[in-house]
Amino acid sequence: MSNISELLSQSSFSHSDLEQLLQCEGEEKKLLFDTGGAVKEIHVGKKVYFRGLIEFSNICEKDCFYCGIRRSNQTVRRYNLTDNEILEAAKFADENKYGSVVLQSGENSSPAFAERISNLIIQIKKNSNGRLGITLSVGEQSDRVYRRWFEAGAHRYLLRIETTNQSLYRKIHPQNKAHDFNHRLNCLHSLQNIGYQTGTGVMIGLPFQTTGDLANDLLFFQQFGIDMVGMGPYIEHFQTPLYEFHKDLLTIKQRFELSLKMIALLRILMKDINIAAATALQAIDPFGREKGIKVGANIIMPNITPGLYRNDYTLYDNKPCIDEEPAQCKGCLDARIALADGEIGYGEWGDSIHFRRRTDKQSI
Repeated sequence: MSNISELLSQSSFSHSDLEQLLQCEGEEKKLLFDTGGAVKEIHVGKKVYFRGLIEFSNICEKDCFYCGIRRSNQTVRRYNLTDNEILEAAKFADENKYGSVVLQSGENSSPAFAERISNLIIQIKKNSNGRLGITLSVGEQSDRVYRRWFEAGAHRYLLRIETTNQSLYRKIHPQNKAHDFNHRLNCLHSLQNIGYQTGTGVMIGLPFQTTGDLANDLLFFQQFGIDMVGMGPYIEHFQTPLYEFHKDLLTIKQRFELSLKMIALLRILMKDINIAAATALQAIDPFGREKGIKVGANIIMPNITPGLYRNDYTLYDNKPCIDEEPAQCKGCLDARIALADGEIGYGEWGDSIHFRRRTDKQSI
C-alpha cells in the first residue's frame, strides 16, 4: 500500500488509490486537504465566485426518498414565487455584483413551466444588460426544452446524479419511469452536447453507500468530462422514507469530513473545474463552506430567495440562513471568504476553465 504523499504526487489515480485517500486520517488527511487547496490556487486561483441562488418554487413532480420537498410530503407549505419576485432577486444580484444567478426549483416538465423559464431568462438578461450569468437547476427536461433555454441565454446547468451506483440509485428513488437513472444520465449528455457548462454532483454519506461508491463517483466526473460539481453531505430529513435508516448512518461529523475529502480529491483529479462549497456543509459546521473553499472549492451560492420563503425549501433538516435576508447573507459572506484566504470575484461570471479548454479542443 502506498503512503499518502506518494499517492498525491501521482498524475493519475486508480479506484483503489481514491479509496485509500478517502479513508486517510490525521496528518495524512491534513496533507490531502493542503494539497487540494494548493492545486486550486495554482490552477484556478484564489477567487471565489458567487452564484445568487433563487429557490423560486418547492413544487415538485418527483418523489425522491431523501428529499424534504418530495411530492408525497403533504406537510410542506408549497410556494411559487411570482415573476416579479424572481426578477427583483436577480436585480439584487446584479446591483451587488454577484456576477451570476441560479434559478432552482422542484422538478416540473410542463409546457407552461418551460415557457416561463424562457421568459425569465430573457428578462433577466435584458434587465441586467447581459451582465448576469444564468445557471439553471430545474431537473430533467427534454432535449428541445434544454436547447430552448440555452438559446434564450442560460449557459450553465446543474443536474445532480446523486450517486453513480445504479443499485444505490434505485434504493433512494421510487422504481418507476419518473426516477430512471439512465434517463438522468441521458439528460446530462444532452446538456453537454447542446453546449451548456454542465454540472452534476452526489450526496456523501448516504445509507448503503461505500467509499468504493464515492471513488466511482469521482472517476465518473473525470470520465464524463464534467465542468462543475456541487456535492455535499447527505443530511437526513425526518419526513422522508430514507429517514428510517438514520441510525445506521455515519456520524454527521464523519459525513462532513468525508465531504471535504471528496472536494479535495476532486480538485486534485480535475484541476480546472468549478467546485461549489455546498450549503449543506454549513448546516453541519458554522464554517463549513469556508473549510470547503480552503480544500479546493471555488464557488459559493448565497441564498437570495426572499426570506419569507426560505423555510419552505427544506431539502434536509437544519438548513442554515433561513431567517436571513439577502443583504445580511452578503455582508456575512464577505467576511467569511476573507477568513478562508479567498477573494470574491465580484461582477465576474467565473466560468469553468475546464469548459473553455474542453470546447476549444472540440473546435480544433
